[in-house]
Amino acid sequence: MELQPKTSDLHFMREAYNEALIALKRDEVPVGAVIVSQGRIIARGHNLTEALNDATAHAEMQAFTSAANHIGGKYLNECTLYVTLEPCPMCAAASLWLQLGEIVYGAADPKRGYSTLDANLLHPKTKVRGGIMAEECGKLMTDFFKKKR
Repeated sequence: MELQPKTSDLHFMREAYNEALIALKRDEVPVGAVIVSQGRIIARGHNLTEALNDATAHAEMQAFTSAANHIGGKYLNECTLYVTLEPCPMCAAASLWLQLGEIVYGAADPKRGYSTLDANLLHPKTKVRGGIMAEECGKLMTDFFKKKR
């Protein structure tokens, strides 16, 4: 975990956070993601599991599909995923198949994050950093679920 995030990390995580706010407005679990290549956002996504009635419609999966379409290929080894919550095992495994270059996440997910099962779900070359805007991202999730219960 990086203690002093780069300015670009904060910028891109804010963009992912904005995607999470879109999910929140749609009464979806507020997770947002952006994928960056060469310093530019090439894809965005937010949870759509309720809208699509699809348990696999996570923010990361939406962004992965969009990014692959944008670059015209299935490998994202030159790309960085910024996501507000630590990816689940499904999304982590999908990132393996995409050979994702880097994952930067906001809040850790001690209940359902990929690291609770097996950190080897990621491609061996994928770099991971967590804790960027962790407090804000975590609060968004906590507040959402408090209202649901």
